Amino acid sequence: MMDWTDRHCRYFHRLLSRHALLYTEMVTTGALIHGDVPRHLRFNAEEHPVALQLGGSEPADLAHSARLGQQWGYDEINLNCGCPSERVQRGAFGACLMAEPALVADCVKAMVDVVDVPVTVKHRIGIDKTESYEFVRDFVGTVAEAGCKVFIVHARNAWLQGLSPKENREVPPLRYALVHRLKAEFPHLTIAINGGITTSEQVAQQLQLLDGVMIGREAYHNPWWLASWDAAFFGADGVGGPDGVALTREQVEAQMCDYMAREAAAHGTPWSSIARHMLGLRNGLPGARRWRQVWSDHKLKSLPPHEVMALAHGAVREAA
Repeated sequence: MMDWTDRHCRYFHRLLSRHALLYTEMVTTGALIHGDVPRHLRFNAEEHPVALQLGGSEPADLAHSARLGQQWGYDEINLNCGCPSERVQRGAFGACLMAEPALVADCVKAMVDVVDVPVTVKHRIGIDKTESYEFVRDFVGTVAEAGCKVFIVHARNAWLQGLSPKENREVPPLRYALVHRLKAEFPHLTIAINGGITTSEQVAQQLQLLDGVMIGREAYHNPWWLASWDAAFFGADGVGGPDGVALTREQVEAQMCDYMAREAAAHGTPWSSIARHMLGLRNGLPGARRWRQVWSDHKLKSLPPHEVMALAHGAVREAA
């Protein structure tokens, strides 16, 4: 979810679900050691609970980055062992780390030793065309011994050669049964599943066998789905609002406009950098295409966001 789940996206998603655990886009250890730490780690207090996802393979660097994450207030530190992109491979981290479970264990232990928040791992069920259950079982077993108690499992292999990141989310077959088998073999661990899950019915089915479900691109492209999660999966009445009162799409949009105005005043952030994350808010509704066109029109970037919202709603009425 690089360049997708930034702090603006997470603020938006938190308006829709008060209880879902949110994850940052992957932040590399190099970016934190050599780059602008506030730019990478700043987040809104409303985002809690929120996890910092790290990319790296050097235990000392990951320990330093995890310590920074805790200092900045993140609720969890997550190590990415699932990203298959060539750029990530060149950095010797991501999915290729699954071939080195002892190194991942060292990385986890280095982080566990310096932070009090949970250290978790996101990974695949295998790499390339090795489809052995024993491979992922041994990976989880080795890393768990280092102190990791939570594993988020993308139920596809990662093909490190021959497939793009997009193809890696679609071509290798989903094998949910392997994730279920992991939970049966490691009942003391928290095992969550990721990959190909797009409906509440599928989520409910997985929760009968597993401890959690991670949703990525479907949550981004169809964000209003999140508005049903608190009631469906957390036993909560209402959605989004701090007083427990359910928000409408229009109220969420208006709150995002307020947020855009605050961000512009505080950091000079153009509203278009924030609005891009909410373009799926009206998916499936009449006039959704015209609404998206208005919010995507950079010729309007000089207008205050509430005025853009008014134009977007006018476009919806004209399209009706």
